Amino acid sequence: MAFFNSDYLLFFQELAQNNHKEWFDLNRPRYEKNVKVPFRDFTQVAIDAIAKSDPQFKDLLAKDCVFRINRDIRFSKDKIPYKTMCSAVISPNGKKSKAINGIYFEFTPEHVRFYGGIYSIEKEDLYAVRAGIVANLKEFTALLEDAEFKKVYGHILGEKNKIIPPEFREAANDQALLYNKQWYFFVQYPAEEILSDDVLNKLIHAYNVAIPIKQFLNQFI
Repeated sequence: MAFFNSDYLLFFQELAQNNHKEWFDLNRPRYEKNVKVPFRDFTQVAIDAIAKSDPQFKDLLAKDCVFRINRDIRFSKDKIPYKTMCSAVISPNGKKSKAINGIYFEFTPEHVRFYGGIYSIEKEDLYAVRAGIVANLKEFTALLEDAEFKKVYGHILGEKNKIIPPEFREAANDQALLYNKQWYFFVQYPAEEILSDDVLNKLIHAYNVAIPIKQFLNQFI
């Protein structure tokens, strides 16, 4: 079934040209009907589908996973008030999760993206993940080289440190991802995929393909 109609994309295209409160308030009923409610419902269906094979998601609610459309502009020079997309993270603790121990997704007028991995991490956990990779280097490399992971996601991305603790440097000669302070990956589809009957299946497939590498990374946090 299709969850969205064409006004989902059109709303954000127009918002990008009219990103101010007056326009948004005028179009709020349209936002509620064609953007907010369909995205919330899609997120809940996705949660329930994932929960069938992983009970840690069974009590998770969409409201705890969907990010607000309002931008946090308190400490930003950019005072544009609204995001031009909807996004959510299906993780055991929803938006409070440290890592994407599930799947993060964003539906924009430019693309559909499904993400996995680690995006934000504390200093102690960063050290623990690096130590875990070093101690299980062959397993980590095998996960990266998995044919389906490479087909769907390609490779792991993330910001890097120029300097890492000396105990990791020798191993980093063989595995440069030890310099990373993030380990995330995503698959991208055209924005029109939002309107298709298959977008939920693509999310579930992206989630399933990422399970082994996510379990590997998250075990150390």
